[in-house]
Amino acid sequence: MTASTLLASSGGLIRRAARGTALPVAAILLLALAIWYVGTVFLNASVVTDQYQRDGKTVWTTGELIADTMSMERPVLPAPHQVAAELQKSIFGVKLTSKRNLLYHAWVTFSAAFIGFAFGNLLGIALAIAIVHVKSLERALLPWVIASQTVPTLAIAPMIIVVLGSIGFVGLLPKALISTYLCFFPVTIGMVKGLSSPEPIQLDLMRTYSANEMQMLRYLRLPASLSFLFPSMKVAMALAIVGAIVGELPTGAQAGLGARILAGSYYGQTVQIWSALVAASILSGASVGLIGIGEGWLSRHFGGQA
Repeated sequence: MTASTLLASSGGLIRRAARGTALPVAAILLLALAIWYVGTVFLNASVVTDQYQRDGKTVWTTGELIADTMSMERPVLPAPHQVAAELQKSIFGVKLTSKRNLLYHAWVTFSAAFIGFAFGNLLGIALAIAIVHVKSLERALLPWVIASQTVPTLAIAPMIIVVLGSIGFVGLLPKALISTYLCFFPVTIGMVKGLSSPEPIQLDLMRTYSANEMQMLRYLRLPASLSFLFPSMKVAMALAIVGAIVGELPTGAQAGLGARILAGSYYGQTVQIWSALVAASILSGASVGLIGIGEGWLSRHFGGQA
């Protein structure tokens, strides 16, 4: 392969990346990392200079200050490379089957979030179908669905855990219910909009074929709602993971990303806290990505309905 061919090939890759989402996402990521590093220096500088004074160090350079702010054992804000090193140690530095492995904690959180996500989707879809088909429920039920989200999750999570714990339900179920509480709302609202999206002329056409409400739901309303359902599911999945983490905080859980955050806060291990937060964001992104793959598959196999 000649040099000109290599240049043409690389130029084509760059043009394709610029037309797609890879280049914008990479640019935003680099900007976020730059801001993170600047924030690391800014927030840790006062701690480092105080340490210099206690050590009697009166002369220091800007380079030394920057280097020391990014190598603190317990920084106010850890640098990205410190978080990356903690992730590498927590995932690859211990056995995969060990309970100290971060993947184990991510799996515990994901298990509760996925169950809550499944329950939330079922509840949201059922409520949406009921609201669309029974007009009195739209006036009576929909305002309460919206009002349910005005209660802070941090306030309702301990109540759910205490009430369920008093009747013997501990562990996975309380966290799953908190996830359900958070993620049923976007699915309900999205499906109400989606099920109501068919045009009147389409509904009239179905009636000319003597279709009953169940047939209209199956052959018209549900296919039309898919383009609303999948975006709602992506939001719901992210909220489900947040709910599972919040559910782990008031219980003093021994496993899960929330437990890692809690343990880090107890012992002032900010690097551990941030590594758990980054792991949670990666878990959310991967879960949302899987939903996107399912959306693409459904769109290809069912005539672009999704």
